[in-house]
This record gives sequence, C-alpha cells and structure tokens, in this order.
Amino acid sequence: MISTITLRKASDAGEVAGLILGSYPEHRVLAFHGDLGAGKTTLIKAFCRALGVEEGTSSPSFALVNEYVGEGGMRIHHFDLYRLKDTRELEDIGFEEYLDEGGYSFIEWPELAKDLFPQDTLHVRLEEGKGGVRRITLSRGE
Repeated sequence: MISTITLRKASDAGEVAGLILGSYPEHRVLAFHGDLGAGKTTLIKAFCRALGVEEGTSSPSFALVNEYVGEGGMRIHHFDLYRLKDTRELEDIGFEEYLDEGGYSFIEWPELAKDLFPQDTLHVRLEEGKGGVRRITLSRGE
C-alpha cells in the first residue's frame, strides 16, 4: 500500500509527523529517502518532537547515530548513513540491535542497510517540488 502526503511548508512538519505516527502505529523503523535538501532531517526532528523528545535534535552525520529519549522513556534512534562505505560499519555500531530494541529508528540514506531492515519497515520518500512543497510517499516493505 502506498500513500502520499503533501508538505506545503516546513512549519507543517509536526502535523505531518503526527499523521504518519497515527496512521502507522505498528511501524517502528522508518527509512527516509530523498536528495540532499529534500527535508529528511527536518521531518525526523518533527517525529522526535511528536514522540516527546525535549532535548535538541540534529543530524548524526559524523556519529552515525544519535539517541534520544521520548515520552515514557521510549528510546529513539536517528541514523545518518550518508558517509558509510560498507555494511561492516553498521555491524560495528550494532545497527541490527538498535532496530530490534522496540523503540523508533529513523534512518536517513538507508540504501546501504536495506538488507538489514525488518520486513515491516516504513519507507518515507521525500521529493522537492516547486515553491518548497514536498511530496511524501509512504510504502511498507521493499
């Protein structure tokens, strides 16, 4: 099943994140696809806020993963795999253990890790349109 959402301005990202979380409550691994500047990090920050993360969030470009605590102590992981060269680096950080933990995992640049995702991963594709409008396409599994 594929769904599409239009994000007209960045300030609406929280509403979109809440809609996705409410529509796909059983999905805890979300893979974010899109070009540089498509809005992946902005949307992931909105997901973190919607899940009750009170501390500041940022892209883990060099650390590979940032960990946050959400409402009720829920663990949230934000991965940025842009700089990875091969899957051995994922093994080194215990990537699959993070995914199996039961919290939320948000993954930017997920292509290298696609064979490690659970079957019910929600894929979030962002495409930038005219005037900064983003088209968000959601699909389950790959």
